[in-house]
Amino acid sequence: MLSRRRLLQISAGLALSAATPAYARPSVSEDWSGDIEILRQAWQAMHPGLYRYSSPDEITARLEGLSAAWKTPGSFRDRFLTLTRVTASVRCGHTYPSPYNGGAAVRDRLYPGRELLPFRYVWIDGRMVVTEDQSAEGLFPLGTGIAAIDGVATPDILSRLIPLARADGHNDAKRISLMAVRGDGAYETADIHLPLVLPGLVDRASFTLADARTVTAALLTLAGRQAKSPSAVQPTGDANPWTLDKGADGVARLTMPGWALYNSTFDWQTWLGGVMDDLTGDGARGLIVDLRGNEGGEDCGNVILTRLVDRDFAPSRSQRFVRYRRAPEALDPYLDTWDRSFLDWGDQAVADSERPGFYRLTRYDDGEAATLIRPAGRRFAGPVAVLCDASNSSATFSFAQSVQESRTATLIGTPTGGNRRGINGGAFCFLRLPASRIEVDLPLIASFPEAPQPDAGIEPDLHVPTTAADIAAGTDPQMAAATARILSA
Repeated sequence: MLSRRRLLQISAGLALSAATPAYARPSVSEDWSGDIEILRQAWQAMHPGLYRYSSPDEITARLEGLSAAWKTPGSFRDRFLTLTRVTASVRCGHTYPSPYNGGAAVRDRLYPGRELLPFRYVWIDGRMVVTEDQSAEGLFPLGTGIAAIDGVATPDILSRLIPLARADGHNDAKRISLMAVRGDGAYETADIHLPLVLPGLVDRASFTLADARTVTAALLTLAGRQAKSPSAVQPTGDANPWTLDKGADGVARLTMPGWALYNSTFDWQTWLGGVMDDLTGDGARGLIVDLRGNEGGEDCGNVILTRLVDRDFAPSRSQRFVRYRRAPEALDPYLDTWDRSFLDWGDQAVADSERPGFYRLTRYDDGEAATLIRPAGRRFAGPVAVLCDASNSSATFSFAQSVQESRTATLIGTPTGGNRRGINGGAFCFLRLPASRIEVDLPLIASFPEAPQPDAGIEPDLHVPTTAADIAAGTDPQMAAATARILSA
């Protein structure tokens, strides 16, 4: 699941003028290596997935290198880049320096001026393909392929970006998905990292198109990007972020771009249960649930499943583990979270002889019944399709897995994010590094499957990719495939 986003208030004294170009910014001369010692202590004591894909020696060597780099004078963004390489190397989709929780001072340093590309895009076969032209001159029609930026080939750019992306295990489809700009978040991962790997991006850039033409275009500021992408801002209050369309073909289409509803007062359980109950009474011919671009959040999919199963369903069981009973008190000043009980599991963390160094977490496991999906409301017996992609990496990954195992719906699209070997999440702390003022998300619970699983996401039942021609034509191949499947059922 996605970590609960609560912006941490940090002293405005660190904020720099957004009008100052990146190349004119002074270097940082302070020794920030103390932050790395705090990070090391927190990771070793509390991160349950730290050694899932790396050995202790490998983690130690990376942290020592990061500490040395943070003693050497350099720009804030160079130091941020070095930190991101280390957090990404943990291969955990919830371990990264988060702009959501970093405060205005950090965000101002990450987005100092005009450095963002003037279009939205996805990656197809190693090349950027434009999905929305945001240039003032209309230079980038839908489906335009970008072959190079300022002379650097886009496959080379992607190879620089992938090692910076947070994702579980070796699921690089998720990493590539994160390095697109699709309007899924207020702060696009690619918008943070592309200027770090192409530091010459200032004010304007030269773009070589797939047809060998070259165009020059003005770049965007963060404010400019967000103004052109209002959908990227997470709804607050009681706003309903989902839409239900009942088409003339009799197919109901439920679009769910996000499940991160922690701070929302929207009564999503009641609304979603009502939608599912109404399907039968409305005579819906079928249901399509669109989860593309949805990383996760609350377990909203369980409400859908209760209306699809005809008997108790037990999803694949993954045992939950933590690394501590009580977090080290020395770390208390640096840990923020929405639930301080996460710092002391007490007797809900039980030592496990089969997994040395871990405690079996019983807090959320109240017997077998707690893990079952039980029928509720009015069962919908019509055909159901779920549209999935590489963004589905936490609660949406789990839902995709349950849908496939229960055979209650057909998964259509591309392989999911997440990892069948288990993910880290469930509860979080936000680790505030005092010298740099950077915040690093710290997941606290690791899930491990009962039986060995591949290092991969969930493969859809029907693989349907998007091509540049689809984007240029404005067609939606996944939705078309799902509609055809339901109408032919």
